[in-house]
Amino acid sequence: MSATYPNRPRRVALPAAILAVLVLLVGAGVIGTEIFTIVRYVVSILALICVVLVWQARQWWWAIGLIPIAILWNPIVPIVIDDTQLFAGLHYTAALVFIAVGVGARVTDSTSRG
Repeated sequence: MSATYPNRPRRVALPAAILAVLVLLVGAGVIGTEIFTIVRYVVSILALICVVLVWQARQWWWAIGLIPIAILWNPIVPIVIDDTQLFAGLHYTAALVFIAVGVGARVTDSTSRG
């Protein structure tokens, strides 16, 4: 017999946020290489996915931290930051934003029955 938790909050953006944190941590080490373009694509796309998820969860205020990440890591119109240490620090800051969004953006499913 399995237990159900009808009012247990779901963390809607947690899987995308965890993946983004992993990519950001790897990306901090490959700044300036050819692989970094792939990191920019992945981080930007995951930030936009998280924006959609938190918007659908009606918690739009989380997008305040995610939209600048999507813009800064945008590979189509890249914002060039020549200081490698600054950009590595921004990677860690963005990872903290993704962790906060992944843990903090929750929705309670009120339609399920227990």
